[in-house]
Amino acid sequence: MNDFGPMPWPRAGPFLISSNPQRLDTLSLVIRKLLRSLARFAPGHAHGRGHARGHDPKIHKASQIGIDRRLVSSGAIRTVEGLQQAGYKAFVVGGAVRDLMLGLRPKDFDVATDATPEDVQHIFRRARMIGKRFRLVHVLFGPETIEVSTFRAAAGEDHETDAHGRVLRDNTFGEQHEDAARRDLSINALYYDPLSDTVLDYHHGVEDLQARRIRIIGQPDRRYREDPVRMLRVVRFAAKLQFDLESKTTEPIADLADLILNVPQARLFDEMIKLLQSGQAFLGLQQLRRYGLHHGCLPLVDMVLEPEGSEKEKQQALSFVKLALERTDQRVQQGKPISVGFLFASLLWCPVYRHWKQLEAQGSKAVPALHEAIDQVIDQQLDRLSIQKRVVADLREIWMLQPRFEKRNGQAPFRLLSHLRFRAGYDFLLLREAVGQAPEGLGAWWTEFLEAEGEEHRAELVHKTSARRVSPRSSRSESDAPEQTESLDGSATADTQEKSGRPRRRRRSRSAGQAQGGAEGDGGTGGAEP
Repeated sequence: MNDFGPMPWPRAGPFLISSNPQRLDTLSLVIRKLLRSLARFAPGHAHGRGHARGHDPKIHKASQIGIDRRLVSSGAIRTVEGLQQAGYKAFVVGGAVRDLMLGLRPKDFDVATDATPEDVQHIFRRARMIGKRFRLVHVLFGPETIEVSTFRAAAGEDHETDAHGRVLRDNTFGEQHEDAARRDLSINALYYDPLSDTVLDYHHGVEDLQARRIRIIGQPDRRYREDPVRMLRVVRFAAKLQFDLESKTTEPIADLADLILNVPQARLFDEMIKLLQSGQAFLGLQQLRRYGLHHGCLPLVDMVLEPEGSEKEKQQALSFVKLALERTDQRVQQGKPISVGFLFASLLWCPVYRHWKQLEAQGSKAVPALHEAIDQVIDQQLDRLSIQKRVVADLREIWMLQPRFEKRNGQAPFRLLSHLRFRAGYDFLLLREAVGQAPEGLGAWWTEFLEAEGEEHRAELVHKTSARRVSPRSSRSESDAPEQTESLDGSATADTQEKSGRPRRRRRSRSAGQAQGGAEGDGGTGGAEP
């Protein structure tokens, strides 16, 4: 069975049609196609729908402006082909076209069409409708998902807005030139037809791409009021692509930056994730602060770029964040996955570390002090930014693992190696050691322990470490005594081991097996080690 194909004409008869909603929808589809075909011959529509007089785009030969059709996914081509065969207009649109012009292979493809979401569902066998604010259709081809949107009208008086002009609901369908006008940036308003090898450019997007320029479509102040997140987007794209920002585009941002406070926290969080995973994360944070957008986003930007403490502490904090983001950028550029939990753990760690050490200096024990420092910083962040619960849980675990890395006697290393977040915690430890926040040589010891060939080698490392810590006058060695360790919730646990300091063979075998899975399973998403 094909994914798309011609729809069968329903049998005549009012009873049959009215008693079968599917046939009624099919007849409606056929009628709309017929009316659309007739409209193309009407005065003022000589160029077809969306190309009325005064709205003609500039047409480029795709191969002549750097687009390689071989980089287009088969799913995107099949979606465009299926819609066009059904009598509709269809184009690859948005970031995919931009990336193709830059010689990059897009991660995903969006298609824009004059077919309604219901029409799209009728054409493709595997399609599902999503969204409330924007109704979209996801067309599935195996593991690939193509997102299909219907041309939308430019924002007008009939759109639902809040008191500040932010558009709340936008499901008004329109012409192609209107759809192009409502997009945010000129470089994201290009329509590519892989079948005819042409690109339709309504707002000089090709010219801006060639000039490496970020320019918003329309009046900047009005566009920012419609959706304040656009201010974050222009900054993010400028950092990601290392393009220049047009002065007219940036001019209103300083006066309108407070509108960010009216944006739902979930959208702010999503936009921050995109910025931090752009491949130019530190530059993106600097740009946010430059244009005064950081206050409405999250206080961590100030924490990152203007840390508190002595001059040494400030430099250490900046070095830590820059190193963490540089390694994240490397993973992005290599196409490796990024752990959001690790990312936020890196950004928020320095104020946690500073407060933790202050509490320890005041006499608090290490683990309870760390718990208190974590709670204080997270509460501060959640007041401004809706960090997802799973992300908060991940970063808590990464942080709470850090004191456990200093316990290298008895069974403690084997238990830690089997922890689900071991690899992320280990990567985090290496970052800390690189800036002087962890004992010198601790990371090297854990690297050797992790890469050791067999359990005997690991047990030998633990035994040597325990032996170095034994006092000559002690009647009972530290490795012989029950080891007191702190769990993630701060409670103490005790483990007994053999006098030799070697863990029991049964426990060693179990730990080694789990450790291998933990290292491999979490290593790809640790975010620190490229």
